[in-house]
Amino acid sequence: MVFSSFVFLFGFLPLLLLIYFTVRGRAKNTVLLVFSVLFYAWGEPLWVLILLLSVFVGWIGGRQIEKHRGRPGAAAAMALSVAFQILLLFHFKYTGFLLETVRSLTSIDIPFWDPGLPLGISFFTFQVISYLVDVYRREAPALSSYTKLLLYISLFPQLVAGPIVRYADIQQQLTDRRVTMEGFSLGIVRFAVGLGKKVVLANSLSEGSSLFLDGSLHDLSLLGAWLGIVLFALQIYFDFSGYSDMAIGLGYMFGFSFRENFDYPYLSRSATEFWRRWNISVGQFFRDYVYIPLGGNRSRPLLNLFIVWFLTGLWHGASWNYVLWGLYYGLFIAIEKKFLLRALSRLPGAVSHVYFTGIVLVGWVLFYFESWDRGAAYLKTMFGLATVPLVNTELLINLQNQAFLLAVAVLAATPLTRRLHRAMSGSLRLPLAGSLYANVLLPSLCLGVLAVSTLLLVGKTYTPFFYFRF
Repeated sequence: MVFSSFVFLFGFLPLLLLIYFTVRGRAKNTVLLVFSVLFYAWGEPLWVLILLLSVFVGWIGGRQIEKHRGRPGAAAAMALSVAFQILLLFHFKYTGFLLETVRSLTSIDIPFWDPGLPLGISFFTFQVISYLVDVYRREAPALSSYTKLLLYISLFPQLVAGPIVRYADIQQQLTDRRVTMEGFSLGIVRFAVGLGKKVVLANSLSEGSSLFLDGSLHDLSLLGAWLGIVLFALQIYFDFSGYSDMAIGLGYMFGFSFRENFDYPYLSRSATEFWRRWNISVGQFFRDYVYIPLGGNRSRPLLNLFIVWFLTGLWHGASWNYVLWGLYYGLFIAIEKKFLLRALSRLPGAVSHVYFTGIVLVGWVLFYFESWDRGAAYLKTMFGLATVPLVNTELLINLQNQAFLLAVAVLAATPLTRRLHRAMSGSLRLPLAGSLYANVLLPSLCLGVLAVSTLLLVGKTYTPFFYFRF
């Protein structure tokens, strides 16, 4: 089930809200847990067993860490429990990739039955790992209740595509939270923003980007190649940040407060800054649970950086192009840390932003094309190394068709709309205008987004969020 579907928007969510606000006390958690498991099991009921098993092993591991606190048994319990989560993720996501790599290098064909990929396994295994490490570090107590840990891991807003929510951040909210009218209203607005990003912008941008990225490279012009990857860069941003907005908004509706996962990443001036703004929860996970334990900046920083970015790329997908994409960013971040950031800080902002824009767009080419040959051919076209025209008729037609959408998307990727919202809602000198905005205009905009999204979804096939595949 996806947030941008009729089943969720007009069935699952209204029914859950009705029941949730009807019951009292601990029953609220029970309702939320049942609906979260149902949400995950929808369409893929067998995979819910993998989720339940992952959480069960994490729960046992947490209790054993607590039981052997201060003794070697605690470290052993953590290591074994974390190893199980990694092996579980590896089995479903990387075994086929590993065997295919072995076959291509040695011509040895090892039979393998692909079990499929459980939805969101990259996210929920990481959350179980964060719980185990936080318990071991005494940053959070081990839970005595399996169902409470299951609620934390399976909480449907963030279950299948993040953001990765650390247990230490919401442990209190699992038992003591309340929903205010202000918080609930904020949740609706945030959810509507995310829905608009996904359905109105991301889905529309994907139609334009696929014309350039998936079409014949022989019919591609140089500027057409750049336009195609710009459209994809905006598409993946609105798709993933839209999901995060919807997850954060849903959290507010039920009294939870999740951390932000995006901070206008395309305003960055360096690769280092980009990864402080893009998919923040995953970046923080690798920093806190991999980079720092390896020694961080204190011991072998370049090796630690290489390991982190190798794993970051591999986490995104079982294909070598994702590994290359991760190492590509690791290389630029290493260079920036060594000397380039100082040089960039002395340059005008526009110049450093051009540098970053080139990096991120080339990076998205590496990310998009699993085929090395096709990706290399696309890059050759972008940089004029292939025999293609600068402009062709296809580009002019598509640019004309995409011009308005592209302009809206570029503006929406900046803080402009947020600043307008804050200016209107926080106007103390014009209380009447502020009241009209809060009570009339803003609800109307939210209803408008829902109506437009509903119309755009009519007749559409299944359009999952891009990061569901990870």
